[in-house]
Amino acid sequence: MKNPTVGFWGAVQTALRLPPRACGLAVGAGLCVALAACGFQLRGAAPLPFESMYIQTGGPSSFASQLARAVRAGSQTRISGNQKDAQVTLQILAEGRERAILSLSSGGRVREITLRYRISFRLYDQNNREHIAANEILLRRDLSYSDADAIAKEQEEALLYRDMQSDAVQQLVRRLQVTRIGS
Repeated sequence: MKNPTVGFWGAVQTALRLPPRACGLAVGAGLCVALAACGFQLRGAAPLPFESMYIQTGGPSSFASQLARAVRAGSQTRISGNQKDAQVTLQILAEGRERAILSLSSGGRVREITLRYRISFRLYDQNNREHIAANEILLRRDLSYSDADAIAKEQEEALLYRDMQSDAVQQLVRRLQVTRIGS
């Protein structure tokens, strides 16, 4: 004789008279319907409030390239190669990486370091009206450090900086999305 299933799932299986796999699918479908009914939706790409943008940097910048890719992928905004053709200009004022010692061991060796990624920017239109005054995004990550694993920690540091740069791009895109561009 079969053992009766106990607990919540057993009660659902008994009430619906379904095999376990079909019962799980039915409950999953019910949860999806409930989520859709409550108005939940994934955050999609929000449009930027301008048609074209020029990204002004002091030189070649991987941040500016990543930002341009994010804008192209997530909106209808065109990235212009010429400042005069763009409705707005995003000026990258400064981009920096900082590394500081957070803690030392009793022997005076570094145990933890703090990594900081800082980006300063402003947004203005063709008439030099500022839509976002000079502003800054600062991201910080702590990293344990060991001389024995120096190469691995250097790779981890590079990975954390790439991650912070991606975070900064997403934060900047969200700030651009809520910008009010008036006539």
